[in-house]
Amino acid sequence: MEKGYKKLIVWQKADELAYQVYLETKRFPKYEIYGMTSQLRRAVISIPTNIVEGAGRQGKNELKQFVNIALGSLAETEYLLEFCFRLDYLSRENYERLERLRKEVGGLLWKFYKSF
Repeated sequence: MEKGYKKLIVWQKADELAYQVYLETKRFPKYEIYGMTSQLRRAVISIPTNIVEGAGRQGKNELKQFVNIALGSLAETEYLLEFCFRLDYLSRENYERLERLRKEVGGLLWKFYKSF
């Protein structure tokens, strides 16, 4: 049986963003494994995992709290993607692709948050 959160488009898009960031960070310099690679991965994976954790709680107020945390992680991801682009760890094409997806997740996450 499919978990309830998997039906949420916001979770599906956040999961895709995390997946794409993980693929891109494989190309980052090896000396960044404990630095920028780790920081960006932790920020981006926090978005879908907070949706999952909130969905697993008992009430809508708790879900809203976890979605709020996911919004904070999304903001952190935005900054880190831009910073990685400035460091030339991301090509313009890949940065713009990830940023479009990040903005889409942001819109969906904000609507989800406001629905409570």
